[in-house]
Amino acid sequence: MALEITDATFDEVVLKSDKPVLVDFWAAWCGPCRMVGPIIEEVGQEYDGKAVVGKVDVDANQQFAAKYGVRNIPTVLVFKDGEVVNRQVGVSPKKVYTDAIDAAL
Repeated sequence: MALEITDATFDEVVLKSDKPVLVDFWAAWCGPCRMVGPIIEEVGQEYDGKAVVGKVDVDANQQFAAKYGVRNIPTVLVFKDGEVVNRQVGVSPKKVYTDAIDAAL
């Protein structure tokens, strides 16, 4: 299950994590986001305990979307040690996301 990340929890959950973190920036009204959502949920289940997988609703939480230059959604960022190590914009196959996490492990 993907973790709901907000502006208030982003620093603690993402930037201070000792594991790689995949963050899906999305919005409820975004059709492609709804296509990526189930993929992100699957990835979250598969990497439970090895990586953190979360989602940021950009309508409710704009601070970090702006900080990381998220202009199109869905945008999926992978963080390692508080730094962005991978960026995917738009809908990608599941393997793209798992490969990005594997590279950060």
